[in-house]
Amino acid sequence: MSVTTSVPPLSKGRDHVPLRSWLAVVAMAVGTFALVTVESLPVGLLAPIGTNLDVSQGTAGLMVTVPGLVASVTAPLLPVAIRRADRRAVLLGLIVLMVAANALSALAPDFAVLLASRFLIGISIGGFWALAAGLAVRLVPERHVPRAVSIVFGGATAANVLGVPAGTLIGALAHWRVAFAAVGALGVLVLAALLWLLPSLPAERPVRLRTLPEQFRSPVVRAGIVATFLLVSGHYAAFTYVGPVLRDISGFDAGMTGPLLLGFGVAGIVGNFLAGAAAQRNVRATVVTVATVLALVLAVFPLVGRTPVGGAILLTLWGLAFGGVPVGVQTWILTSAPASAEAATALNTAMFNLAIALGALAGGVVADHLALSGVLVLGAALTLLTSLAVRSARRA
Repeated sequence: MSVTTSVPPLSKGRDHVPLRSWLAVVAMAVGTFALVTVESLPVGLLAPIGTNLDVSQGTAGLMVTVPGLVASVTAPLLPVAIRRADRRAVLLGLIVLMVAANALSALAPDFAVLLASRFLIGISIGGFWALAAGLAVRLVPERHVPRAVSIVFGGATAANVLGVPAGTLIGALAHWRVAFAAVGALGVLVLAALLWLLPSLPAERPVRLRTLPEQFRSPVVRAGIVATFLLVSGHYAAFTYVGPVLRDISGFDAGMTGPLLLGFGVAGIVGNFLAGAAAQRNVRATVVTVATVLALVLAVFPLVGRTPVGGAILLTLWGLAFGGVPVGVQTWILTSAPASAEAATALNTAMFNLAIALGALAGGVVADHLALSGVLVLGAALTLLTSLAVRSARRA
């Protein structure tokens, strides 16, 4: 069977989904796994990179800020720029770019070149995330869409379980450059999987530039985008500096960061699928619950997390809560704008990545100039505001 065969039409009432369609969804999940690993990899490597390239913790945090800013611009503009291009070809090109950028990261002679490579990573991340969820919807019938979205975003959560901890461990055992090279090698495998499994996905309706701001006319879509920004910026304001937090506040040795992030990721996997199931019943209540738990965990961490036991328990709860964020906000967007899924997803992806960038940047300023526990307080304040944004939304 040709790998470029177009997606066959699927009736809404059809129960059976071809195995190839589910494998294509899994391939998309593998792609999100690789890209979230790439985006978050510096979180566990800030200390060795900063020491090796002679930059401060806050400056090293720019490795998260730069791709986030670039992705926030790429996400809404790429769907407009590619117009009627086959989405399969675009996704493959974005993975190729990711592989090349990681090779540059592994070979970077100084911090400036490393940031340049992270700029390229931002293009790949923004473009892939803008397209992935909307395309997953086209691979399965309507009744299977929530499961497909959970699987695709489960790849993102799995990156926290396997990708980031594995990269941190590789950096500790070998070198941070080897960690970047390993993710580049993973990208080659992802490229092969997508090339084999993903069918041709021609544009259903070209996204025009004016359709992006039109999404803000819906109060429900607008509330979902605001919720995305607050949740993600709050999380990354604190999570970008989770290594120093665990070391300086909870008293863990630096070598424990990888195993602890593994526990964080396992909890995140559970949270992803719990939130995915809950969102099918009541997406508003799901997002409010996730935001409330996340805010509480971050708020009490400076007090309760001052011992290794307390820190480990709160980090696990943190992972459980944040695991529900991607699938929760994306389900909100898809159910709020079913007729313009690609445009709404692109806009929400832009906000997601802008939130990562600004959250990491704000956390860096706090980490460098105020107490380290301040990043946790900042994260708690931002996530707490999410509940107000969601509760104020009117049903369209």
